[in-house]
Amino acid sequence: MKTENSLQKTLKIKRFMIESGRPIVFLNEKTAEAMQISAGDRVVVVFEAHKRMIAMVDLMNQVSPSEIVLSKEFSAFINGSVKRVTVYPASYPKSLPLIVKKMHGKELDKLELRTIIEDITQNALMEAEVAYFVSAVYEEGMTFKETVNLTDAISSTGARLSWGKRDIADKHSIGGIAGNRTTPIVVSICAAAGMTMPKTSSRAITSAAGTADVMETLTKVDLTSSDLQKVVKKTGACLAWGGSLGLAPADDKLIRVERLLNIDPEAQLIASILAKKISAGSKHILIDIPYGFGAKVTESQAKGLGKRFVDIGRRFGLNIKIMTTDGSQPIGNGIGPNLEMRDVLSVLRRHNPPLDLEKKAILLASTLLEMTGTAQKGNGLVMAKSILDSGAAYKKFDEIITAQGKKHNSLKTGRFEYHLTAKSPGTIKSIDNKKVNHAANLLGCPEEKSAGLYLYKHKNEKFSIGDRIVTFYAESQSKLEEAKDFWKGSRPIEITH
Repeated sequence: MKTENSLQKTLKIKRFMIESGRPIVFLNEKTAEAMQISAGDRVVVVFEAHKRMIAMVDLMNQVSPSEIVLSKEFSAFINGSVKRVTVYPASYPKSLPLIVKKMHGKELDKLELRTIIEDITQNALMEAEVAYFVSAVYEEGMTFKETVNLTDAISSTGARLSWGKRDIADKHSIGGIAGNRTTPIVVSICAAAGMTMPKTSSRAITSAAGTADVMETLTKVDLTSSDLQKVVKKTGACLAWGGSLGLAPADDKLIRVERLLNIDPEAQLIASILAKKISAGSKHILIDIPYGFGAKVTESQAKGLGKRFVDIGRRFGLNIKIMTTDGSQPIGNGIGPNLEMRDVLSVLRRHNPPLDLEKKAILLASTLLEMTGTAQKGNGLVMAKSILDSGAAYKKFDEIITAQGKKHNSLKTGRFEYHLTAKSPGTIKSIDNKKVNHAANLLGCPEEKSAGLYLYKHKNEKFSIGDRIVTFYAESQSKLEEAKDFWKGSRPIEITH
């Protein structure tokens, strides 16, 4: 039987920069045959003084037997000066039997969960195998102890930020509500008040856009850890994407699979949020849990989820406060990256803002101001509104996006649009968040920043004949038609006459 050393190859890197969505290496068929591997197998790639990474194999005729092509995602991990790498077959992942164990509804201990998360971090698992783990957690659930251990495993397999003696504050929503882009406003108000908020956010999982997707319309969000710390030192805050920082790296891989499956298991949701806060060095954390029709949870579920957040957070020394909020309809008017940023700017600039978005952002900011002692108890609302009305929050927002790398984007809407107008007078009875988010996804969100939809009316509001109810925006006619067909068949907005 051949040994690992007899199957390894030292190959020259050929630069093609192929985007694959994950780390993949491309080999000549003869090279793969000599190494006794096939397309879809795993290999260990050794580079930069014995650093190593596991990647999936694909075959490519354009590469010679002495060469290797690294996907763009893999190349990002390797110094550009590296010319050669050593490759050999990877061993069978230890975590696969553990995933099967969870699929059978059995409890996983701390070491077993750590093994799974380490394999995910090191790309030892194929996307389908990660999907089995996500599905198992969704179907079988996790005990309190498992959730604590999952949080610890995710937070301890990546980098951690340190801020000295400063108390770090953070705010997070469990998501699922269309629009709801409160974070840029809250961070701007709190940072203007002197709080330190190194806010890292994820991209969309089940919604039309995540905070990182929206912020990317006006600034660079994929900061390095060093860049992020410089921005926070200069401005007191940041609004960055967590996936580029190496903080809880397994989490972004899990999120990508969750998005493909369109599920967000509770235990993973808790572990995901808390692990990122731990890694970012946060101490005071406000968690927004929207509930109601079309939201991720009911009111009773929201209260139970909030208690679990607090109890698990206490295990890690976190000061957590829960706000359960009405999530029975979208927040704001715009849904989609550019449209949501327009709403954010209208609030910050004090120019005809969506009042529901403004009210919620002020409430969240006031709670954080009081949590951290920046405002006296009972005075948070007055302070938050004063900072917003004075223009200080907008000034701080501009400072943050400038420090991160400001983009001069016109925030345009999609080339193709469709206006849905009322054929008779009536009242909006309900708006289904899940269906609205799905319609926005069909229009091209979040990948196409200009795609999305604009809501002119909210729940309990009246309309007359000819009034616009919603406008769709897309970059292609086919996506526009697909969204229109879905809307007509599913009726996300229910009306009464």
